[in-house]
Amino acid sequence: LIATPTEEMNGAGNLMDFLDEPFPDVGTYEDFHTIDWLREKSRDTDRHRKITSKSKESIWELIKSLLDAWSGWVVMLLIGLLSGTLAGVIDLAVDWMTDLKEGVCLSAFWYSHEQCCWTSNETTFDDRDKCPQWQKWAELMTGHAEGAGAYVLNYFLYILWALLFSFLAVSLVRVFAPYACGSGIPEIKTILSGFIIRGYLGKWTLLIKTVTLVLAVSSGLSLGKEGPLVHVACCCGNLFCSLFSKYSKNEGKRREVLSAAAAAGVSVAFGAPIGGVLFSLEEVSYYFPLKTLWRSFFAALVAAFTLRSINPFGNSRLVLFYVEYHTPWYMAELVPFILLGVFGGLWGTLFIRANIAWCRRRKTTQLGKYPVLEVIAITGITAVLAYPNPYTRRSTSELISELFNDCGALESSQLCDYINNPNMSRPVDDIPDRPAGPGVYNALWQLALALVFKIVITIFTFGMKIPSGLFIPSMAVGAIAGRIVGIAVEQMAYHHHDWIIFKNWCRPGADCVTPGLYAMVGAAACLGGVTRMTVSLVVIMFELTGGLEYIVPLMAAAVTSKWVADAFGKEGIYESHIQLNGYPYLDVRDEFTHRTLATDVMRPRRNDPPLAVLTQDTTTVEDVETLIKDTDYNGFPVVVSRESERLIGFVQRRDLTLAIKNARQKQDGVVSSSVVYFTEDAPQLPASNPQPLKLRRILNLSPFTVTDHTPMETVVDIFRKLGLRQCLVTRSGRLLGIITKKDVLRHMAQMMNQDPESIMFN
Repeated sequence: LIATPTEEMNGAGNLMDFLDEPFPDVGTYEDFHTIDWLREKSRDTDRHRKITSKSKESIWELIKSLLDAWSGWVVMLLIGLLSGTLAGVIDLAVDWMTDLKEGVCLSAFWYSHEQCCWTSNETTFDDRDKCPQWQKWAELMTGHAEGAGAYVLNYFLYILWALLFSFLAVSLVRVFAPYACGSGIPEIKTILSGFIIRGYLGKWTLLIKTVTLVLAVSSGLSLGKEGPLVHVACCCGNLFCSLFSKYSKNEGKRREVLSAAAAAGVSVAFGAPIGGVLFSLEEVSYYFPLKTLWRSFFAALVAAFTLRSINPFGNSRLVLFYVEYHTPWYMAELVPFILLGVFGGLWGTLFIRANIAWCRRRKTTQLGKYPVLEVIAITGITAVLAYPNPYTRRSTSELISELFNDCGALESSQLCDYINNPNMSRPVDDIPDRPAGPGVYNALWQLALALVFKIVITIFTFGMKIPSGLFIPSMAVGAIAGRIVGIAVEQMAYHHHDWIIFKNWCRPGADCVTPGLYAMVGAAACLGGVTRMTVSLVVIMFELTGGLEYIVPLMAAAVTSKWVADAFGKEGIYESHIQLNGYPYLDVRDEFTHRTLATDVMRPRRNDPPLAVLTQDTTTVEDVETLIKDTDYNGFPVVVSRESERLIGFVQRRDLTLAIKNARQKQDGVVSSSVVYFTEDAPQLPASNPQPLKLRRILNLSPFTVTDHTPMETVVDIFRKLGLRQCLVTRSGRLLGIITKKDVLRHMAQMMNQDPESIMFN
């Protein structure tokens, strides 16, 4: 039987068009690869157009289109509910386990110290921390609450519990979810810029990070739970994305959800919904359209509402640090506030440099091979040094809370041990400045020791193989320094109220300096110095404390600390860790000022082999497979012919591999000698020729191109703002070379005299 030409053509046509139906995994990306934002955006636009046109066909299609439109808000609701619940559970568990190191509640062992004494009828107002139901371990075991023996036993058990908690945390991370360590924010920033790290936001990571975060914070190490809560919320976001194909099949859309999840994470970490949205916008997100802003707002609101319903702190407020100050601040106080800003900037610089040096050492020496030993050693040192000092023994959050507090008539803290004037008869909320008593001086040297301890130990703690946040330790350093400065200014104002600087605003018997406010400003300054946040930092601080009228001092400190820290280096701690790990992250804030051209950066260079290309109608399946096997490029330009080098489009390596594999399985007649066509129509072939393969569908017909004389400044800007993966270089329509995101990062590193090989991934 001899087939007629028409039959031949139709048969070939039908077989060749099989690719017009999408096959599994086309358009997806491999691990440790960068996504192409433009491609993702156009795919979403096509999907949206299809849904809109179908919705006019029937009521069912209209309902489907409405469900699709609402799916974003549903995802936000779910993220808010889950991250709020997890944060509440973490807060309650941390509270209980931190107190477990010192003692246990006899009436109900799951009560923390505070809850235990709340429920007791025998608690007196003066000794509100003491009640018969709460017993320290020594008292429980030996019956003696006081004395050297009891102290040593309590000390020993405190260290033992701390070691147990941290050992459990590091073991769980190591065995089940290696990605659950650290703060997670550097990786979240990299993922949101379009990088794929599979498993980083997976279910196991979510579960292990939640459990180990409780253990790590309870062990008394100098770390916080706030940064890791952003990672936890993003894991929740990723989990719910998989339920909706709109997000699970489009990496660009998924990143919009993750941006909003990061906002929900900060919202529950600090009880600061608006600060969370601004944090996501200023610090974490790479692409933040207006729609994402509204959704972030909604997710942060739901998360904060959920946390408030759980009420983990038992004070009917979202935050642990709520304070009410009764005095305004005065212009002259801006001088110490700005000095605290300078301290914050210097501490930020010192911390970043020392921490990166230590982490680099961990990466390059034998130390990195023993994460468990390192965690146990640091925990042991922390516990041994922390226990004797009451300010380092308690959890860092409680310490900050005490430092922020104003000394009212009901305060029993050592920091409020002022000498009272017996003739004073004033309303309770306006206590005038008084001379400091022995308790305050005692507290001052303990705080000074705590400051040195926190500064040193945090450098070694951040970056270990357990979940570790940086917000709380940085705030603690600033709050301690601020409180010391605040007490010093207060005592100066009391003893020298006739000095010209105090004369106008500090009369004898008036309440004119609030040391707690200085602690708050110091905390903002140090956090700003380490992270280089400004706007979101100030909003988080006033949401955190409720101190709305102190925005100007907070702004002054935040801006000063950023200026001082930026004078020594532009990168914050997260950018420095991104650089250390070699993630391909193009920072929007970096300026490229060198006068190089696209031709200087593109490949192939002078002595390189020619560019690997495919032709539109002369390449065989075997040629394509050989090219894929011999090279590791992520994609190939398609040209008219090797002689003309005229560019037609660009095809991704992964799509090409999947298409050929699929065709070999499902299409008869496709053999190694089959010709691959990227043209609209394949020519008529004699029957004796093998079946051709038409791959027009996977060809990107509008790849981004620049000419060889485009300034690199423009190319870097294009890569940043459009989120490109690669860009082709042409001259008069002829293909000259290719520039990938990795090439851009390498070139920028070279221009800054850094090692261009430090960028590890594609």
